[in-house]
Amino acid sequence: MTTHYIHRGLAKKKFKENTIQSFKYCFKKKFGIETDLQVTKDNKLICFHDFNLKRKFKLNVNVKDINYSKLKKISNKSKTPVPLLKDLLKISNNKHHMILEIKPLLNNQNLKSLANLIKKTKKMRLFSFKEKNLVNLYKLNKRLSLGLLFLSNSNLRVIKSKSKKPYIKFFGLEKSFLSNKNLIKIKKPVFYYTVKTKDLFEKYKNSKNLIFENL
Repeated sequence: MTTHYIHRGLAKKKFKENTIQSFKYCFKKKFGIETDLQVTKDNKLICFHDFNLKRKFKLNVNVKDINYSKLKKISNKSKTPVPLLKDLLKISNNKHHMILEIKPLLNNQNLKSLANLIKKTKKMRLFSFKEKNLVNLYKLNKRLSLGLLFLSNSNLRVIKSKSKKPYIKFFGLEKSFLSNKNLIKIKKPVFYYTVKTKDLFEKYKNSKNLIFENL
């Protein structure tokens, strides 16, 4: 069976993004999950999409400027608890496929923390738009499954040239690339983000490695 990944754990509209409750449901239904990595002021690795709390919690505060203890209180009050990455790894118990998008450019301390945290997690892939994250993680552990993300307007020649880099094991491409027949020239796995309509999902559900939501 083709492995598909639920975007931010949003298997259904009733779920809240990047929460343990959502992740547990996805795992129960035998889906992998795609989630996001941010880092708090006190260097806690968390599953959270935005760089700022404004969209989720109506506070104009950057994640990097708040300690996790305070963020936890804020998110619990809003009934959308923000989990630590280690909480996700605990419920996965090395049994479920996951893709983690590294949002910020990580410093050395956070890179080492991340590499150490997932070193025994065999079903975790990491991707990022920031290629430097991949280079630095590769230096720490060459066995990590690392991928580079591209937007819809990216040039296929650039993607092909990046496929020769030893630290890039796969790609994350915007869903418009699903119809690009020239991708056969790319000799590394491709994951497609984000399928959000039922029609598009039905059209491509037999394709490999879809990242989708609310279906």
